This record gives sequence, structure tokens and C-alpha cells, in this order.
Amino acid sequence: MAEGPVYDPSGDWQLPGPNGVRGAGSYGDGGGAGAGFEYDEETLRELMHEWHDLAREFQEDREQARAIATTHGPGLEYASAGNAERIRASGDALDTALQQRAEYCRAMAEKFAKALGKYAATEETQASEIKQTGGTL
Repeated sequence: MAEGPVYDPSGDWQLPGPNGVRGAGSYGDGGGAGAGFEYDEETLRELMHEWHDLAREFQEDREQARAIATTHGPGLEYASAGNAERIRASGDALDTALQQRAEYCRAMAEKFAKALGKYAATEETQASEIKQTGGTL
């Protein structure tokens, strides 16, 4: 598990502003450019991995949903067949819902991966600018 600031809903958080404190995971950019969230590189990486893990869990759950969707009644009478039909419909709905959730989680992980790319590009640009002015890191 990553070290560093972790969101605690019961914590005493300060918003950025004239008297606020900017920090990793704080709301807004502190420059008046509008709402948003700021995370440090480590937090972005951890969130990306958590979204990937959640997507994988949903994908694994789909295997169990497909087992439900292919169930057969215990007997050949009408009640068994009707019950199995309802169970299969429920399994199909569950599989669809799990697929949608897995896709959402993968999309969120991709957003964090893109943010990491932007973060790295910004770091590289700033390091290059510092070196051009004769400074060192």
C-alpha cells in the first residue's frame, strides 16, 4: 500500500484558498482556474492500480454470473423449467451489469494513466526549463 496522504472522510480537510492549504488530493488548482482535483504522482499511480484491480474483480465475477445464466432446472416439469428460465434471465442481467462496471473501472484507470502521463510530461518540461536557466535539480 502506498504511503503518503490518504483520504479520510472524517478528517479535518482544508480547502485551497487565501487561508487554505494546498496539498496532494486537495480540491481545486489553487490558481482560480476552476474546480478539479490535484493528486501527487504516487496517489495517481495507486488510484490507477486500484481501478484496474476492481475491473479485474468484476471480470472474475462475470464467470460466476455466466454459470448462473446457463443453469438448468432440476426436473423436466413446467415449474423447474420456468424457474430455470428466470434464473438464467437474472444471470444474464448480472453478467451485463458486471460487464458495464468492469468497463467503467477500466475507463477510470485509463484516465488516471493519462493523468500520470501528463504529470510526467510536466515534470520533464519543468526540469528542462530549470536546466536551461543554469539551475540543477
